[in-house]
Amino acid sequence: MLANDLLTRMEQGDRRALARLMTLVEARPPEIYAVMSRVARLARGTPRLGITGPPGAGKSTLIDGLIRLLRGRGKTIGAVVIDPSSPFSGGAVLGDRVRMQDHAVDPGVFIRSLGSRGSHGGISRATMEVALLLDAFGMDEILIETVGVGQTELDIMGIADTTVVVLVPEAGDTVQTLKAGLMEIGDIFVVNKADREGALRMAAELRAMVEQTPSPKSWSAPVLLASAREGQGLEELLEAIVGHRQYMSDRPEAEAFRRNFHRRQLIEIILAELGMRLDANPAAEAIYERVMAGAQDPYAAAAELLTDPARLAELLRLRR
Repeated sequence: MLANDLLTRMEQGDRRALARLMTLVEARPPEIYAVMSRVARLARGTPRLGITGPPGAGKSTLIDGLIRLLRGRGKTIGAVVIDPSSPFSGGAVLGDRVRMQDHAVDPGVFIRSLGSRGSHGGISRATMEVALLLDAFGMDEILIETVGVGQTELDIMGIADTTVVVLVPEAGDTVQTLKAGLMEIGDIFVVNKADREGALRMAAELRAMVEQTPSPKSWSAPVLLASAREGQGLEELLEAIVGHRQYMSDRPEAEAFRRNFHRRQLIEIILAELGMRLDANPAAEAIYERVMAGAQDPYAAAAELLTDPARLAELLRLRR
């Protein structure tokens, strides 16, 4: 099987095989579960750093600076960049060819762009699997950048060990809108483009919100100032990331996160597979047609299937 050959080559350090396996993950052929099962056994538990924040906050520039800093310390880096999907191809609108060009020829860095494919959580469905591939490949650090952050775009907290929320001095309205969700996902807050007016005020507002917002986390999230384009504040950010990891390493929350991550992974795998099976079964077309014609709303159609297990099982049996 081609996938087995690709896996063997990936284990030997073949970057092209790694890239082809990532493409396979996005295409989701029937053998994907056997492939990813083998990949999961190879994974070592590489730390995953999530970078999120509103569009224009400078997330990519910040990641670019972190990669440069980590490479200077001899670390190998895998970066997953989630971009808006093309409405035509489903692929990433902004690909890795136009991102972080300075690292394109560095053998110690592997950058992969993924389309969000309509996900409202700011990440792609394939994100966990691509990160797992980078882990199995032997990368020392995995960085994940989301499309943006909003009321529903909080999924990164379920994937990353440490989540950095990047904001800019002008993002006051964004902070007021997000509040509770923003406080929950952030392990570290960065006010980027700190040379602009209002940066100190923004940082002070964030610190006040961190102190006033009840959180299930025992970690108190620091608020840092940075200017990623100028390379300022990146050393302090990296120290905070390392500090968070060290703090969490012996906390009960770390074990809870690991358990919840695997639980979430299982649920995502099952839901994705069931969705594809239902979508691929011609016998379901009559249901789709009723919904699309307005003869039945999606909730009623779903309720009808869920209360008829035999019918639902029949529709889910077909695999592409």
